[in-house]
Amino acid sequence: MHSTRLSTHALDVSIGKIRICDALNLSVASGERWAILGRNGVGKSTLLMTLAGLRRPQHGELNLCGVQTGVSPSAPALCVPSGTFSSHDLRRLAKIRGVLPQHQSDPFPATVLETALVGRHPHLGRWDWESEADRAIARQALAAVGLEDFAGREVHTLSGGERQRLAVAQLLTQQPQLFLLDEPLTHLDLAHQVAVMDLFKAITADEATATACIAILHDPGFAVRYCEHALLLFGNGEWLAGRSQEIITADNLSRLYGYPLREIRSDNDRWFIPR
Repeated sequence: MHSTRLSTHALDVSIGKIRICDALNLSVASGERWAILGRNGVGKSTLLMTLAGLRRPQHGELNLCGVQTGVSPSAPALCVPSGTFSSHDLRRLAKIRGVLPQHQSDPFPATVLETALVGRHPHLGRWDWESEADRAIARQALAAVGLEDFAGREVHTLSGGERQRLAVAQLLTQQPQLFLLDEPLTHLDLAHQVAVMDLFKAITADEATATACIAILHDPGFAVRYCEHALLLFGNGEWLAGRSQEIITADNLSRLYGYPLREIRSDNDRWFIPR
């Protein structure tokens, strides 16, 4: 049985003078993978942070893993200044929704294993140390992204692609019910792009995990191959959401990116290239 992991009703999101989406109605169930597509600067990352409950929308309702809030002109939001939910809700959500940001920051020296273990922190008490069980979860996550032999290396010695894979491992270590991924394929070569997308496909397809995934992607071919659903953001508040096979088309993508594209089919895959 599939459970709703995220839903929105009449959600308005803007940043500055940019209208990202007007009256967005979205429902994401466990087992589903969604792609968010749009041009640079259209507000994809801002929307993702709003869906994560880390940024306040202008209007509408957001239900995130069973925690709900509403924003309307006549009623103030029940929120902390920097986000949408109460501090109590944010502590709960830290365990059940995981966010992969677009950029990683490593202000202090740490090993690869120590960095992966950060994903366990929401599950620990204030004065708790990571247990051997936590370390086993982190090592398993490192193995899933091909970094099992890197556990003792300093994080600052990693290449850009290795650091991105470590960020994915940290997210896997958190074991959330909803993955929110901001450009998860950044810095990765083609083989590792495929490996990461295959990994999230396997996780969400496993009914035992009851997880869902929303990812900002730049390659429509990857989006239609790995995500059954898609959300297109056109940059003026307009959006289009539905099944990828139906809405990721050459015509829609040409309008989305402002450049003519054509579709190429190979076996069961569909790819899009400039005309």
